[in-house]
Amino acid sequence: MVVQRDFPQSVLFCCDHNAVRSPMAEGLMKKLYGQRAYVQSAGVHNDLEIDGFAIAVIAEMGIELSRHRARSFEDMQDWGDDLSGFDLIVALSPASQRAALELTRFAHIDVEYWPIMDPTGLGETREAKLQAYRQTRDQIVKRMIDRFGPPSA
Repeated sequence: MVVQRDFPQSVLFCCDHNAVRSPMAEGLMKKLYGQRAYVQSAGVHNDLEIDGFAIAVIAEMGIELSRHRARSFEDMQDWGDDLSGFDLIVALSPASQRAALELTRFAHIDVEYWPIMDPTGLGETREAKLQAYRQTRDQIVKRMIDRFGPPSA
């Protein structure tokens, strides 16, 4: 059991491409905790579209991701989103953890690393791929509940 820390006012989830793990985490956080925190996601790169399997397994929980547009840390800065405006950055991949630590080295922002499995490229059949993505989704949900407590009603 993780010691419950203060619930952040704003959270940025990040991964490599903002196409699978971080958009799933963004959608799950909004679904589980509602308006308790401002939530966004970004990637080190934005060279991929939102992943169809991520859309499918997140839809099983009643979350709509098909309109998600991948964006990078650089895009955020270009669009005027200041990383220092976030209380917490949750990195879901080693590359995004390195990028987040580099980008926030002069700011007082907590950066946490959650080692979440990258399901891309796993599984031979559609069903096996869906199982891998569900496993990733479920890892994110477990980490969220461990970190932020029981979902809001």
